[in-house]
Amino acid sequence: MTTPTRYVIGAADTECRYPVLLNGQFIGLVFRWHRAWFAVPAGLETEIRVSAGSIGKDAAARYLCDEFDAGRIAPHQKSPEATSPEKSSGPPPLLHPRMNKPHNEAAARVALSGLSDLDWEPLGGYPGADNPWFLRCTRCGWSGVKYWSHLRGRKGNPPSPFRHPGCTNRQKVSVG
Repeated sequence: MTTPTRYVIGAADTECRYPVLLNGQFIGLVFRWHRAWFAVPAGLETEIRVSAGSIGKDAAARYLCDEFDAGRIAPHQKSPEATSPEKSSGPPPLLHPRMNKPHNEAAARVALSGLSDLDWEPLGGYPGADNPWFLRCTRCGWSGVKYWSHLRGRKGNPPSPFRHPGCTNRQKVSVG
């Protein structure tokens, strides 16, 4: 028998950060960056490396709950909405804020060209090949988190024909 979780992890924003709610109150954000999971307590900008791997998202959320229980963070009534995909207007930046260095621009342009060829639209700036990227499927409108390293094909192989669960247009993926 599994213990029910005390928290709810919300939908990702355009920077692929997930809000964590405890009793309906926002207590912080969790996100993945270079295979590690981080937590940002509500009201703070400090990123705390919590865990890695598949249990990382839940471990980061539990960390925020433990900090709340210990009285070290206070909940907020609302989670941040500034980078919500539904609230965004205009094109996304070329680079994710963590990648905003001139030497990353060439890789970002290659990835954007590849996304276009594969019928994906970025909703956030390029985060690097192995970091989560918030994208929209231009075939059916689905949006969610993908990784450029998974979309582009790996080790000389072509991209996978699998797009995302429930895609209404499962044409073969082909790169021009």
